[in-house]
Amino acid sequence: MYQKIIVVGNLGRDPEMRYMPDGTAVTSFSLATNRRWTDRASGQPVEETTWFRVSVWGRQAETANQYLSRGRQVLVEGVLTPDRATGGPRLWTAQDGTVRASFEIRADSVRFIGSREDGGYSGGGDYEE
Repeated sequence: MYQKIIVVGNLGRDPEMRYMPDGTAVTSFSLATNRRWTDRASGQPVEETTWFRVSVWGRQAETANQYLSRGRQVLVEGVLTPDRATGGPRLWTAQDGTVRASFEIRADSVRFIGSREDGGYSGGGDYEE
């Protein structure tokens, strides 16, 4: 069986890097994707934001931590990782009491899109593990 997810979005916060006991770097960041459409019934514009939590490993983690920041646009390729307990997205309760879902991606590749000025990385870097 084979599974792959490709997502283009913007970082919701600056990345956070840590090291595993064996010395492997791991960088995590949140990624938002937006979908916009017009509601047929009301004619009103609708926007839906889906959040992903991305983990990047190894040398790629160090590069992502160095060059990425909140608002930057990236293309992430990887594997969707389900919650072990539910087999679906990770569920959590927001401060306002609403239940939310977080989709987890283990990145195989992170590509910086655009320029630094528009939220991307001008080097066009493509970093794979």
